[in-house]
Amino acid sequence: MHPANKPKRITSWHVIGAQLSHFRKAARLTQPALAEAVGLHEDTIGSIEQGRRALKIDLAETLDELLDTKGALAVAVSKVPEREKLPAFVQSLVEHEEEALTLLSYENHVVPGLLQTESYAQALFHCLYPPIHDELADDWVSARLDRQKLWDRKPPPIANFVLEEVILRRPIGGADVLREQIKHLRRCAELPFLGVQIMPTSRANHASLAGPMVLLETPEHDHLAYIEAQRISFLVDDPDEVSVYEQKYGMLRSQALTPEETVSLLEDLLGGS
Repeated sequence: MHPANKPKRITSWHVIGAQLSHFRKAARLTQPALAEAVGLHEDTIGSIEQGRRALKIDLAETLDELLDTKGALAVAVSKVPEREKLPAFVQSLVEHEEEALTLLSYENHVVPGLLQTESYAQALFHCLYPPIHDELADDWVSARLDRQKLWDRKPPPIANFVLEEVILRRPIGGADVLREQIKHLRRCAELPFLGVQIMPTSRANHASLAGPMVLLETPEHDHLAYIEAQRISFLVDDPDEVSVYEQKYGMLRSQALTPEETVSLLEDLLGGS
């Protein structure tokens, strides 16, 4: 099925929004009246009820008290899976990522989320445009770090990451944040199940100039490709299409620096420390 024709994915936020709408109507309140009571714009209440905006725990508690719902909304918010606190366009990846047998990634602008330090992730979310508020950024950082528990799984997935060299030069968050991130990449490169390769900027061309990609193998040995760009994404499960991405990635690995050459580059950037 073409991604555009797939049914809309129902999340916890849609369910919670429907609950809020039900409780509000039972209390005989309009959206504008409820918004005024809690000091918000009515569009915000509308977005929450439609599942387009997450309901924060403190607001849930306020609404529970106002609507006399005995903590129902706060309990629902507390039970939302961590993956659903991520931006909607990355949630489909995370669902498969959690149980993947193999994971192959190519990134051209930023360190992949699974390898980011907390400071780097914070700086990255504060670079977003239009800007997001601090509370949402904190939620996304927390969810991103939670994704990294993948590496504690037994056994962990077999993974490889190809990163453009420019990523190691762009001081997202400042020089100190970048340096700590490079140190973290150096530590990751020592893990027996995880490969890190740098694509040197000096290479005139390579197999994935069209952009980033993630390739996954599921426990059922299905092969998937995840493509993301400018707040949109899609998961590819057609074997013929996935095969093309796998061919691209195989060529990428041969064109990038070897793991040993990558470690040498990381150490040079760190000055041998």
